[in-house]
Amino acid sequence: MVETLFPHLRWEQLWAATQETLYMTALSGAATFALGIVLGLALFLTARGGLYQHRALYSAISLVVNVFRSIPFIILIVLLIPFTKSLVGTILGANAALPALIVGAAPFYARLVEIALREVDKGVIEATRSMGARPATLIFRVLLPESSPALVSGITVTLIALVSYSAMAGVIGAGGLGNLAYLEGFQRNHNDVTLVATVTILLIVFIIQFCGDVITSLFDKR
Repeated sequence: MVETLFPHLRWEQLWAATQETLYMTALSGAATFALGIVLGLALFLTARGGLYQHRALYSAISLVVNVFRSIPFIILIVLLIPFTKSLVGTILGANAALPALIVGAAPFYARLVEIALREVDKGVIEATRSMGARPATLIFRVLLPESSPALVSGITVTLIALVSYSAMAGVIGAGGLGNLAYLEGFQRNHNDVTLVATVTILLIVFIIQFCGDVITSLFDKR
């Protein structure tokens, strides 16, 4: 019955493509989370009224974030080909997609981090500072814990975007479900392969969203 409905689909190929998509999403997601937190904190702390208020530094970081956040991902992949080749040694495969995925997603998440930090109760921040707390204490004991629901919600949205980015990267040889849908599905006119690859991507997105919602609710103290 299954072979009749999906005559061109090779399940081992689907599983391999799914693993590549999960690999790209997980590694780039972890790097994006770390880099986004750093950039978001830098934006928040150097902004007007921040702990390290510095107009020029804030403007410089903000400009970099805005530029890379605004470049369409498919164009960003092409622009980063020389950098990717020098770093990874190739422009094909799952590893070759990681630099573009991280560079494309980290600025996006950094803005979400900045917004989350701005929503922290200013009274709590001022109270902590008035007690002589060190900057590290303020960051790790107040800012990040208090904004954790929004940070988790933000990384959930970012991970979903990374799944979409990985599918686009697959079209130009990065592997994964996007590559499977394009090469084995679209180019060979195997609509069953395209359909299954698309449904698999949707399932991954739904699972990420569900897990993100659950974790967010656990961190939310309201």
